[in-house]
Amino acid sequence: MKTSFEFFPPQSEKGKENLQQVRKQLTKVNPEYFSVTYGAGGTTQDSTFETVMDIQKNDIVRVAPHLTCIGASKNKTKSILDKYKINGIDKVVALRGDIPSGMQNTGELRYANELVEFIKSEYSDHFHIEVAAYPESHPQARDIQSELNHFVGKVRAGADSAITQYFYNPDAYYRFVDDLEKLGIDIPITPGIMPITNYTNLVRFSNMCDAQIPKWITERLRLYRDDQESLLAFGEEVVLSLCENLISHGVDSLHFYTMNRSQPILSILNKL
Repeated sequence: MKTSFEFFPPQSEKGKENLQQVRKQLTKVNPEYFSVTYGAGGTTQDSTFETVMDIQKNDIVRVAPHLTCIGASKNKTKSILDKYKINGIDKVVALRGDIPSGMQNTGELRYANELVEFIKSEYSDHFHIEVAAYPESHPQARDIQSELNHFVGKVRAGADSAITQYFYNPDAYYRFVDDLEKLGIDIPITPGIMPITNYTNLVRFSNMCDAQIPKWITERLRLYRDDQESLLAFGEEVVLSLCENLISHGVDSLHFYTMNRSQPILSILNKL
């Protein structure tokens, strides 16, 4: 089983120290790579680069920075990619990115497929390009067919593989992959896995990105919202069962959204 882990760039010294410990702990399971997020409109550009370079210099794990194109010029995007290339980075996660409130100019590269195409045109095959996939459909997509068409566009532009938005219904993932195969798309599509550790945060994140939480899960999380021990035990049970289901259907790679924490993930991996 191959694994990879997503981090967000910490904004304080305490956060940096915590992330260093988390990385150290997760390195022990020999992940394929660590990815580092990039804020809306590039708002965490400097701290993303700093975190990526810290991983590149001090860890034995490949690092893949996220890169969004909303609000960025081609020159700015190329400048960032040039710095990554010079420093030995050869994998990126190419995303459109969320449009910040009030932004009028979305930049020269408006969509992820245009960013992928730009990276390929400037760097050929130097960068392995990961893109996002949405088995339950992107919140701004008209419908699932529109979502499939957008994804095909990213693959045609040069995407090498993909990571999904997190989900708790594995059938959505299986149908998404099946539909893409019928369209001639066979790049690796790694399920994104979100551990359940907090009721309020999970509901807020899910509402923001339109990820569906099955009602039976929501009801139990609401029941345990003031009982952290029971909530963690139930959340682990749900996510462990999801991972086991995916593995039993031939999935050989999982990407974990860590929220800069290691223990919930290590517990799941140990039981897997």
